[in-house]
Amino acid sequence: MSQAPLVLVDGSSYLYRAYHALPPLATANGQPTGAIKGVINMLKSLVKQYPDSPIAVVFDAKGGSFRDELFADYKAHRPPMPDDLRSQIEPLHQCVKAMGFPLLCVDRVEADDVIGTLAIATEKTERPVVISTGDKDMAQLVNDKITLVNTMSGTRLDPQGVVDKFGVEPKFIIDFLALMGDKSDNIPGVPGVGEKTAAGLIQGLHGGLDTIYSHLDQIPNLPIRGAKSLPTKLEEHKEMAYLSYQLATIKTNVELDITINELNRSEEDATTLIELYRVLEFKQWLDVLLRKTPKQQQVKMQQGEIFLNEETKPIEKEVSNVRDYQMITDTATLNAWVEKLNMAELIAFDTETTSVDAQQAELVGLSFSIKPYQAIYIPVAHDYMGAPKQLSRDDVVAKLKSILENPNKAKVGQHAKYDINVLNHYNIDVQGVKYDTMMESYILDATGSRHDMDTLANNYLNEQTVKFEDIAGKGAKQLTFNQISLEQAAPYAAEDADITLRLHETLWAKLQQEPNQAEVLTHIEIPLIPALARVERNGALVDAKLLATQSQELGEKMIALESKTFELAGQTFNMGSPKQLGEILYTKLGLPVISKTATGQPSTAEAVLAELALQGYELPEVLMEYRSLSKLKSTYTDRLPEQINQRTGRIHTSYHQAVTATGRLSSSDPNLQNIPIRTPEGRRIRQAFIAPKGYKLLAADYSQIELRIMAHLAQDKGLLDAFKHGLDVHKATAAEVFGVSVDQVTADQRRKAKAINFGLIYGMSAFGLAKQIGVDRKEAQEYIDKYFTQYPGVLSYMERTRESAAEKGYVETLFKRRLYLPDIKSSNANTRRAAERTAINAPMQGTAADIIKRAMINVDTWLQQEKIDAKVILQVHDELVLEVREDLTQSISDKIKMLMAEAAELSVPLVVDVGIGNNWDEAH
Repeated sequence: MSQAPLVLVDGSSYLYRAYHALPPLATANGQPTGAIKGVINMLKSLVKQYPDSPIAVVFDAKGGSFRDELFADYKAHRPPMPDDLRSQIEPLHQCVKAMGFPLLCVDRVEADDVIGTLAIATEKTERPVVISTGDKDMAQLVNDKITLVNTMSGTRLDPQGVVDKFGVEPKFIIDFLALMGDKSDNIPGVPGVGEKTAAGLIQGLHGGLDTIYSHLDQIPNLPIRGAKSLPTKLEEHKEMAYLSYQLATIKTNVELDITINELNRSEEDATTLIELYRVLEFKQWLDVLLRKTPKQQQVKMQQGEIFLNEETKPIEKEVSNVRDYQMITDTATLNAWVEKLNMAELIAFDTETTSVDAQQAELVGLSFSIKPYQAIYIPVAHDYMGAPKQLSRDDVVAKLKSILENPNKAKVGQHAKYDINVLNHYNIDVQGVKYDTMMESYILDATGSRHDMDTLANNYLNEQTVKFEDIAGKGAKQLTFNQISLEQAAPYAAEDADITLRLHETLWAKLQQEPNQAEVLTHIEIPLIPALARVERNGALVDAKLLATQSQELGEKMIALESKTFELAGQTFNMGSPKQLGEILYTKLGLPVISKTATGQPSTAEAVLAELALQGYELPEVLMEYRSLSKLKSTYTDRLPEQINQRTGRIHTSYHQAVTATGRLSSSDPNLQNIPIRTPEGRRIRQAFIAPKGYKLLAADYSQIELRIMAHLAQDKGLLDAFKHGLDVHKATAAEVFGVSVDQVTADQRRKAKAINFGLIYGMSAFGLAKQIGVDRKEAQEYIDKYFTQYPGVLSYMERTRESAAEKGYVETLFKRRLYLPDIKSSNANTRRAAERTAINAPMQGTAADIIKRAMINVDTWLQQEKIDAKVILQVHDELVLEVREDLTQSISDKIKMLMAEAAELSVPLVVDVGIGNNWDEAH
C-alpha cells in the first residue's frame, strides 16, 4: 500500500492569486479579507482531496534572497505590495497555524527554494510529493514522484503534462526559462526569444543551454521562425542567458530547522479559529466551528494572541454561564412568575407561533427573561399527538395582559413589531417596548452584518443559537412550532428571550458610547415600531375583480408583443432564454455587443436592452416592453388577489426597518414600493387600491424632498432662494444653466435641468447624464460645469462630504444617523468612486428616510390620541396613504400637511402635496 503524498503548498503564490482573482472583501471595520478567504478555501479543498496527507504551507519571508545579489533587478519591477494585501498576511498566517498546518517562512529564502528542498528530500524516501502552486517555475521539480497541482484551476502536471504544456521535459524547464526569461520575476532571458522559440531550440537540439551553445551552427537549419539570426542573438546575450539560468534554478539544499517527518498536521485550534473567524467575519466557517466546539472550550484568549493589525486590540470573551431555562405548565408557577415580571426593571419577551406572517400566525407560546442566562417558556398550544397538558391560552393571555400593556414596564424584543402584531390578535395592545435588539444592531452599523438573532448572537455574544431548522426540519416536511415536542421547543424558545436580553445589554452599552446613534434609536426607530405595526395590521383594500380584468388585458398585450418580437426576429424562440435571445440579437441580427456576462457571453440584461433601444433598434425596445408587462402581471395583477387575507379581506404588506443602508423602509409580501407610476399600466394597478364605502384615500407626498435637503445641507444661496420663493426649481436651474430667463425655459430645457438636479444627487457622471438626456459627453460636462458655477455651494458640499467620508469612514444624516462606507478607502478605483457617490447621496436619502419616519410617528400619535376615524394604510417612499372618513377629508388633509411639515426644520420649506380620491391613483 503506497503512502499518501506529502503536500507542499506555495502560500505566497496563492495569496497573490487570490488577491487578484477574487472580489475585494472586507469586514465592517474595513479589514480586507478576500485573499485570506481565498487561501483558506484552497487549503480546505486540499484537505478534502488529500485527507490522509501531511500538508505544509510555505510563504516567502520578508526581505530579499540570494538572487538579489546575483541580479540587482531581480523582481525590482514589481510594485510594492498593496496595503490591503499586506494587512492580510499576519491574520492569514494565524489562520493557517490555527488550522494545524505547519507554516514555513525562512529568512532570505524564497518559498520556491524551501518547497524544492523539501520535495527532493521527500522524493529520496520514495514518498510521492504534490506541490500545490500556480507558479510555472516549479515545473522543473516534476518527475515520477513529484507532481504539481493548481488548486484554483484544478489542473495537474506530471512529466507528460509538463511536456504538453510547455513543449519541453521537466529537466529542461530551467533552460526554457533561461532562454525566454520570466516577466513576473524580471528574469531577463535572451531578448527576442519567446516561449515557442525557446521550446523549438531545446526540442531541435535535444538539450539545454550547454547543448545549444555548443551547436550554434546547427540553429539556422531548425524549423524556427527567425532561426538564421538566432545564433548571433544567443552569442551576444550568452552571459545573460546563464545568469537567467541561475536565477530560475530552484535551490534544493536549503538548511531548514524542520525535517520532513515533522510536517504532520496538528489538531485544529478551534478556540483560536473561532476568534479569528469572528473578527474576520467568516460567518459560515464560524457557524460550523461553534456547532462542533463544546462551549466550555470556547474560553478566554490570552492577551495579544489574536490581532489583525497594530490598531486592533486583542479579543476577550467570558466563559459561558450555566443556563437556567424553565418551562411553565401549572398555574402556581405562572402566578409566581407574573409577580417576578411585575417587579422586573426590564423584560425580554418573545412569541412562538405557527407562521412567519404576523397577520396569519397563531400564538403557540411565550418566553420571558429578566436576568441573563435565565428564562421561561410558557407553552399554550402545542397540539401534536401525545402533547402534555398545557395552560389555557386564554388564561395565560389574561394573566399577562396588564404587564404587556403597561407603558411604564420597559420591554425589549428582537424584531418586536412581529410580536406586537401577533399579540394584538389576542386583544393585547403591547406598550412599553423601549428597546429592540434588531434595531440596536442596525443603528450601530446598518451594513455591517445581518441583524437576525442567530447572526447577532454569533457576532456579539460569540454563541451559537439553536436554529429553527434544527428542531423543525427543512423543506416541505418542516414542522410548525405547535407540532414540535415540548422537550425541544422549551429550550429553543427560552433561549430566544435570554439571548435577546443579553444582546440588549451588549448592544446598548455600545450605543451609550455613541449618544447620537442612541438618540436615533430612541427618538425615531423605537417610536416607529408600534406605528408601523398598526399600518401593517390596517392593511389596504383592493379590488380583486379589477385586478383580474387588468391581468387579462396585460396577457393580451403580451401575446401581441410576443408576435411582434417573433416577426422582428424572423423566427420563434424562447423569450425567457438568454442564450436563445443572445443568438437572435447578436448572431442573427448582428446588433452591437455592449457588454458581456461573467462567462464571456454577450449580455441580454435590461440595461443592455435599454442601451440598444436608445440606439434605435426596435427589437430590444419591444422586448423591454414585454418584460415590463410580464413583471407587472406576475408580481401584481396575478399575485395581489392571492395575497388578500381571508380574515380581514385586505392586503397586509410587511415593512422592514433594518434592511436598507440609508434607513429607508422596504416592504415585502407584497412589495408595494416598486409599482411603477410613470406608465399607464402601473397607474392602473394603483387604481385597484380602493377606499371602502363612506371613505376616501388621502395621499400625502413630500415635494422634491431630496432636492430640498440638498439645498439645506449645501446652504447654496441659489437653491435656497429658489425654494424659499416657491419657484419651479427645475425651471430655475434650467434658466441658470442655459442662460435664459425663467419664463423662456422650454420643456426640453426643464427636462434636462431636472435630470441634472437629480443626477448630481445620485453622483451621476457626465457620461451617465449624456446617455440620459441624449447629448454627447462633452455637452453634458458643459451643463454640469455651468450648474456648479451657478450653484457653487453644491460643489463645495460634495467635496466636503467626500473628504469627510474618506477620513471618518461614514457620513451622517441631518439627525445624525450614521451611514458607514466600507469601500471608501478601497484600492480599487471603481469601487472607491462608487462609495464616494454613495457618500454624497446617502445623507440626502437617509435624511429623507428619517423625515418620513418622524412624520409617521407624528401622524400615528395624533390619530391615536384624538381617536380620529382615519388610518395609515401605506407608506411608499416619501408618501403616506390614509383611509379617511369622507366627511373628514378636508380637516384631516390640513392636519396631515402640518404634521408632515413639522417633521423637520430645514432652511427651506417642507412642502407636502395632498390628493384625495376613491383609489390610490386618483389620490396621488
